[in-house]
Amino acid sequence: MTAQKGSAFLLKISDGATPPVYRTVAGLRTTQMSITGDTVVITSKESGGWRELLSGAGVRTVSVSAAGIFLGSAAEAQVRANAMAGTLDAYELSFEGGEKLRGQFLIQKLDYSGDFNGERNYTLQLESSGAVVPA
Repeated sequence: MTAQKGSAFLLKISDGATPPVYRTVAGLRTTQMSITGDTVVITSKESGGWRELLSGAGVRTVSVSAAGIFLGSAAEAQVRANAMAGTLDAYELSFEGGEKLRGQFLIQKLDYSGDFNGERNYTLQLESSGAVVPA
């Protein structure tokens, strides 16, 4: 297995059409994904002193963080509108090897910043709602 480029890890947003077309949220410099899950402990006297967990139980979530340069694209405008309205939308995570994950996400946080003589930057945090599945 060879190393994959971080630049090929893309965050995309659906255009809302049927079938959907996913547009890259342009200007990304960094993208990070975390998959977490709660555990359901089923340890009992018969566990012999070892903790036991229930497979498939609990709540799984996918969190996505991204940061980049604001370019004023339509995809960025849609992200900003979703953040202001608290709207769920369909997103796609695309990887260099061709794998894709799709699901509904809510923008948890959207920050803009800029220096006096520099570009306008943004960071955003997405949280999944429902299943995130391979596409």
